[in-house]
Amino acid sequence: MSILSLQIALTARPSLPPMALPAAKGGVRALIFDFDGLILDTEVAIFDAWREIYEDHGIPLTLETWAQYVGSDFDPKVELEQFLGRALDWATLTDRRRKRVNDILMDKQPMPGVRERLREAHEHGLVCAVASSSSHSWVDGWVDRLELRSYFSHVSCLEDTGKAKPDPSLFLHAAAALSVDPAEAIVLEDSLNGLRAAHAAGMRCVVVPCDVTRHLAFDGAWKHHRSMVEFTVPDLFV
Repeated sequence: MSILSLQIALTARPSLPPMALPAAKGGVRALIFDFDGLILDTEVAIFDAWREIYEDHGIPLTLETWAQYVGSDFDPKVELEQFLGRALDWATLTDRRRKRVNDILMDKQPMPGVRERLREAHEHGLVCAVASSSSHSWVDGWVDRLELRSYFSHVSCLEDTGKAKPDPSLFLHAAAALSVDPAEAIVLEDSLNGLRAAHAAGMRCVVVPCDVTRHLAFDGAWKHHRSMVEFTVPDLFV
């Protein structure tokens, strides 16, 4: 669906129907984290950078519209060129967008509660992974920069499966790398596409929305928290 058709559809879009929860098989053995918007507050910076580029070309880009695409393989470059009916100089625009994002994120730290939940997972013998629709260069670079590498046994990114969320392949790839059954893994996500992917993978999903996705209805989430400071890892065993 294009941005234009989505903007029209959103005016009368009903809530998502409740999703059936996957049955647990045994205890929790793994936590699988999304990255953008969950571990690091990148989503606002990315949205702002793209919004500025769209508006400079006379095309509005609303937060509500953008939120529907968070975590998917949506390509804003292709969409903008289709709106304009012409090719753009992406070398220049991409440099500008990256600089804008990097300027915003320069001094960012992990989202509140991330380090604490990762420490608790380690203390309780859980293995952890990242599963992201972003690239390895982006995710691995930030995981190292934030000094979180020691907490993760594996990182799954778009290059590993070739399919972005809501396809379940990234979560299944991470579970396989951790040697756990999908029902023994709990996913932590901030996006609708991530929630859908978790359910398709047969995994329970804790939704912790970011500022970009906070207004969305996450029907069918196993648990829903405003931030990761609201719960502890032992709470997930209940």
